[in-house]
Amino acid sequence: MAHARKIALVDANSFYCSAEKVFRPDLARVPVVVLSNNDGCVIARDAMSKALGIPMGQPWFQLKADIKRHGWPVVAFSSNYTLYGDLSARFMSVLGQFVAPQDQEQYSIDECFLDFSHYGIDGTQTGRTIRKRVLQWTGLPVCVGMGSTKTLAKLANNVAKKRPEWAGVCDLTALEETELDALLSGFDVGDVWGIGRRLAEALQRGGIHTAADLRRADARQLR
Repeated sequence: MAHARKIALVDANSFYCSAEKVFRPDLARVPVVVLSNNDGCVIARDAMSKALGIPMGQPWFQLKADIKRHGWPVVAFSSNYTLYGDLSARFMSVLGQFVAPQDQEQYSIDECFLDFSHYGIDGTQTGRTIRKRVLQWTGLPVCVGMGSTKTLAKLANNVAKKRPEWAGVCDLTALEETELDALLSGFDVGDVWGIGRRLAEALQRGGIHTAADLRRADARQLR
């Protein structure tokens, strides 16, 4: 019996910052940033640093002045790519426990696709199990998004990460058509993975403004 496609994207939250916090549990509730080579500028921020308004790419000398002026309890780390590579390998190894090797695809140092299409799983429950095991075995917090394509899995991961009501797991394949359409209507077409600014502008000129509009669009017309 054929199963509908179910692709999961597992993404470690603020990976570089989370990796530093694995060995500094005292910083669990402290804003953390990671700096580029030679401490030039900010290349990673955790959620608390983002909430303070610290921008990506801000020069370290400017951020130091802001920290002093505002009295922010921000901790900055020099980048440690040996650490990040080691934790990434452990992260991928844990994810490999859930699918056969051919169904696992590492997308980046902190992102991995898992193809559950032939496993007959409950997406939400499996996502929760993944989050719990990765945190327990590596110390890394992750979010899990599932969809019928990699693009939808990427979008589902965005939902899982940014909308607290989903509690870190979003399985779009479990939604009714009306529910999925309503959810996709809340995303600008430019938020869809692979659509850049120029393509988004072209789609908008053609009346495609949201992810739901794109999903409903005629493929031949788009080509």
